[in-house]
Amino acid sequence: MSFRTSPGTPASPPSPADHVEDVSPGGGVLPPRAWYAVSDARSLSLNGRWDFRLSPTADAEDDSFAAEGYEPGGWAEVQVPGHWVLQGHGSPSYTNHLYPFPVDPPRVPAENPTGDHLRRFELPPDWPADGGTVLRFDGVESCARVWLNGTDLGTFQGSRLPHEFAVGHLLRPGGNVLAVRVHQWSAGSYLEDQDQWWLPGIFRDVTLLHRPPGSALDFFVHASYDHREGLGTLRVDSDVDGRVLVPGLDIDVATGTPVTLPVLPWTAETPLLYDGELVTEGERVPLRIGFRTVELHDGLIKVNGTAVLFKGVNRHEWHPRKGRALDPETMLADVLLMKRHNINAVRTSHYPPHPAFLDLCDTYGLWVVDECDLETHGFTEQAWRDNPADDPHWTPALLDRAARTVERDKNHPSVVLWSLGNEAGTGRGLTAMAEWIRARDTSRLIHYEGDHDCRDTDVYSRMYTDHAEVERIGRHQDGGGLKRRRLPFILCEYGHAMGNGPGGLADYQRLFTSYDRLQGGFVWEWIDHGIEDERHGFAYGGDFGEELHDGNFVCDGLLLPDRTPSPGLVEYKKVIEPVRIDGGDSFSPPGERREAANWDGTVRVTNGYDFADLSHLAFEWSYQVDGENVGSGPLAVPALAPGGTADVKLPAPPVDPGDAGARWTVRAVLADDTAWAPRGHVVAWAQLPVAEPVPPSVTASAPPVTGERVITLGPGTFDARTGVLLAVGGVEVTGPRLDVWRAPTDNDNGAHWQSDARHGPLWRALGLHRMRHRPDAVEAGDDSLTVRTRVAPAARDVGLRTVYRWTSDGTRLRLTVSVTPEGRWTLPLPRLGVRLGLAASADRVTWLGGGPGEGYPDTGSACAYGRWESTVDALQTPYVRPQENGARPGVHRAEIGGLRIEGDPAFWFTARRWTTEQLDAAEHRADLRPGDTVWVNLDHGQQGIGSQSCGPGVLPRYQLWPAPAEFSFVFSEITD
Repeated sequence: MSFRTSPGTPASPPSPADHVEDVSPGGGVLPPRAWYAVSDARSLSLNGRWDFRLSPTADAEDDSFAAEGYEPGGWAEVQVPGHWVLQGHGSPSYTNHLYPFPVDPPRVPAENPTGDHLRRFELPPDWPADGGTVLRFDGVESCARVWLNGTDLGTFQGSRLPHEFAVGHLLRPGGNVLAVRVHQWSAGSYLEDQDQWWLPGIFRDVTLLHRPPGSALDFFVHASYDHREGLGTLRVDSDVDGRVLVPGLDIDVATGTPVTLPVLPWTAETPLLYDGELVTEGERVPLRIGFRTVELHDGLIKVNGTAVLFKGVNRHEWHPRKGRALDPETMLADVLLMKRHNINAVRTSHYPPHPAFLDLCDTYGLWVVDECDLETHGFTEQAWRDNPADDPHWTPALLDRAARTVERDKNHPSVVLWSLGNEAGTGRGLTAMAEWIRARDTSRLIHYEGDHDCRDTDVYSRMYTDHAEVERIGRHQDGGGLKRRRLPFILCEYGHAMGNGPGGLADYQRLFTSYDRLQGGFVWEWIDHGIEDERHGFAYGGDFGEELHDGNFVCDGLLLPDRTPSPGLVEYKKVIEPVRIDGGDSFSPPGERREAANWDGTVRVTNGYDFADLSHLAFEWSYQVDGENVGSGPLAVPALAPGGTADVKLPAPPVDPGDAGARWTVRAVLADDTAWAPRGHVVAWAQLPVAEPVPPSVTASAPPVTGERVITLGPGTFDARTGVLLAVGGVEVTGPRLDVWRAPTDNDNGAHWQSDARHGPLWRALGLHRMRHRPDAVEAGDDSLTVRTRVAPAARDVGLRTVYRWTSDGTRLRLTVSVTPEGRWTLPLPRLGVRLGLAASADRVTWLGGGPGEGYPDTGSACAYGRWESTVDALQTPYVRPQENGARPGVHRAEIGGLRIEGDPAFWFTARRWTTEQLDAAEHRADLRPGDTVWVNLDHGQQGIGSQSCGPGVLPRYQLWPAPAEFSFVFSEITD
């Protein structure tokens, strides 16, 4: 006996909410059409405060609330656009790919939170009475049934897609009531398993649009560009006859008539738009026309005849208080931040964005991979059995989603690829979508990562592929069929930006720029989806009592939830900067310091733009000695064409660098104000070393003096029994002693589905978080104090034989640490250095080294060498889940709490008001409480960061394997 019903067949007995489990896209809605923000036709926003009632199930209440005359006594209110779970009604929940309900398509749980919404409105007195009005919903999650003035208009699914109803015949001058019932779960939920918070509600705009007789229905702007001739061809197809006016081009032609003439093209670097109008009998619709041609040619994605390199991000829509209900200011903030950080492309993961966002991409210049509202990732748990993407019963819903995406967004020049969706397996439904899109729009290419055989797609796309395989793909040495090997390759997701990281971005970028086939990628992702929360600061999965959740995997962005750029975004900006500046013929990889030997002061500048020359940039030099600027000036660089290079001679150094170390810094900045950044905004920069600082030298001349309880050596006071330093002059010190532990980053911990290469759990299993320090000898010599110890984890036979040798010249104290591994180590170390404690009054920090932000072995490209200042608190990076953070790399000298510390060689410097162990134990920012000690780490080595929270781990060159090591620090009290 089977209890399964056929897809779309209602269960018995019939329910008032049968549409909830219907696999069809809905009923009563108008066909999809192009979206445009304004015309001369009237519109009325229905956004605002709506009456609201929440029910626990889809049929807990009848539909009497939609009847005329109903009074919602005792109802609450919610803001529309908005999500009711973020307004005090129920709770949000987060899963990455697991469905938070039993997988039994198209059935959904009986526990189905359902929100009834009521909106009373009056028409403006001059609202036309010709009966032509459309009611538009731009986004409702996940299924809605709509009534107007008691009349049932219909139902729809497809949360991130527009739906319209013809309502003119139902409107009244006054006393209109719009009723909307929204169900959290529906058959459509099976198509929207998109690694984000499940947030029901009417979260995009609701609008009445007057449609005068003879108004535009749907129209398609075709604006191609012939790069050989410099000619554009414009044709506007319209369902209603009219004329197309483009005053700037002297165009006045009938719809459907092509016109070819000289134009300037649209690109993401040069986003030129021509203002025009579509004029029909009843309406004038503004047009913003960008001429560009997208094609697959010579195995590459080309725009206007030029192969493009995507320096992109994946962007979920998010606001820490409003969820996916974004306002125009937030969308603009995103675009401006992207442009200011050299990002040139967006993949709209995993659904079409608010349509206004694409207007901004057109205006400011971003390539867009526009993704359909489709993901069925949870079916991986059953090996894709019953996957809707391969079930013909679901194909109409898939085609409806494809059509509503393409028709809405087809007139945006920024959209260069359509994406069928994400992680939906493969199947007949996806093939049908691709075929429909190709038949409707031949001007763009088709993307879908899950189609590894490239049956339906025009580009070979993968996610989180490691560097070695990416290089093989770049060399056309990957497997797969002949068609795939002839296609361009993009990483639609890479560089998982979860917590501290991602690492290895510079290494990926070197590959992208080395092989033509590799056309870049899209970092996952733009912003942490933390929810503003009084308890935790920002909440993540599990903080709302979810039965199933994926923790802080929802916080994996280049922006913190409040839109503060993370160090990962600053790093990405540096890695993808569009101008390369290097010394002479030596082209050092991004993030690596070049050797100064035999350099003649010639700078090589390379234009890495695809389309723009360098005329919009000004170049300037500055010269630093001991981290301080001692001279600066302009640098004459020609307006190089894309790909061009020029060798430019720097002036004579303004001063002799002496022994303090010196560097040139060359910057490319905006020469004038732009729409997205002011004049002087730094686009690219490089530092070129002239001379490194001389390591500190201490002549051992002060003998140790042994007392009953302490030993003194120069300014140092030590515990006579353990040899532990107690003070440097008048500065009390706790430690230092060897430290190898760091609070594991999200990338250290890795994703749960990954292999034993996840270092965080293995480090903990080995016991590196609870190392024991055994003093073996305290030896006072003629001019030194030597402390011999063994540092090892309990229950293990591996250890680190550690010798601390102290010397002094009477005013300064030098510590040389020698470390020898013992036993068979099978793991790299998290860090290798010493940790010490200072008084809580230690607040101000100055250092000579990398800054101003944090940097680790594979994330330090954006750290510039200089003299920096900060407070201890400002050194911290407030990741949503606390973890290792805040290390400043390449430090030669640091001053904190009256103590000066010099390194030989340079070191990583970290200071915080809690121990590493407290940082490790914290789950949220609010768990961290300042103590009575400032803990300082001086690290000789750090393990790299990698991207293994969802991607490859740390590359071998950045791994910190146990090996004999020796490093020194010089301590002195600051008395001036």
